[in-house]
Amino acid sequence: MSSTESPLRIAVLGCGRMGRVHAERIAADGRGVVAAGFDVDPAQRAALRSVAPSAETFESLDRLLEVEFLDAAVVATPTSLHFDQVVACRERGLHVLCEKPLADTRERIAALVESSTEGPVLTVGYQRRFWSTYRRVRNEVRSGDWGRVQAVSFLNVENWQQSIAGTWRDDPDVNWGGFVGDRGSHEIDGLSFLTGLRPVEVFARVSNHGSRVPILVSISAVLEGDVPLTMDFVGSGQYRGEDLSIHCEGADWMLRGPVPVGQEVWLGRDESMERVEDSTPGTNPTSGFLDLLLEGGDDPAPASCALPVHDFTAAVLESARTGRSVQVTGSPEGGL
Repeated sequence: MSSTESPLRIAVLGCGRMGRVHAERIAADGRGVVAAGFDVDPAQRAALRSVAPSAETFESLDRLLEVEFLDAAVVATPTSLHFDQVVACRERGLHVLCEKPLADTRERIAALVESSTEGPVLTVGYQRRFWSTYRRVRNEVRSGDWGRVQAVSFLNVENWQQSIAGTWRDDPDVNWGGFVGDRGSHEIDGLSFLTGLRPVEVFARVSNHGSRVPILVSISAVLEGDVPLTMDFVGSGQYRGEDLSIHCEGADWMLRGPVPVGQEVWLGRDESMERVEDSTPGTNPTSGFLDLLLEGGDDPAPASCALPVHDFTAAVLESARTGRSVQVTGSPEGGL
């Protein structure tokens, strides 16, 4: 976009923490401006104006959608509200970036995926698809230069439980997947993004650990091609970090350290490990959304990638409930 072109006019739905993160990224990017915001809580609307002073804020979504000067919307409200709000925005002709999970039921996700094949853009805020570290490891693993994937292990730790008391995230009627369904959906999506392999069977154990929703989750699964997968989610940790290892025939590719800042790429081969300097271009979902609207090209996180995440999460929770291994149903992952 040249300096003479007007910035995209964007509405932020949900003025809480993530809505303000998107607003800050829009301001830093410079190619868009937060022109409007919606939240039922006046304190949250005021908080959005503190980072987007020119935004006109509304306590009614219907009123916001009457505004004529909008090009796009970012949906950062509780998951149970996503479906109706995404539909309303796209019917208004707005391009939409929706925070994960895309919707609260498989039927609603499937409906949004089907409708996304035409009309305004609908993309999902799966951040790892935009990070340079994930893109580097994806390029290496899927290049074929290191042979087939033999095994995958993943540990995700965060002090998530400590922050959810009294919020919608601790309500099983709204956040049915708990830590693994909300925060952990990034890693589940990242697994498919990195390897291109679909999970086919899963066994899981889950503990609410004193909360109303799942906090601790341990998963043993099988990916297509008979590739073993282990994933552990610790939502009551004391730091925020990820340790991922993808073991290929010729090398082990690893991601280590705190996220999002501080994560490093490591390569294991010949009985040694070395840190890999990474110059792979990376960004974030907000700037990626602007790239998509202004420059076109393929969507790194299309709506279709939300269905496999839902299906895997549902299988995890079903296995934990029944104490048995569960087959993972659903269509292959989109947007690989």
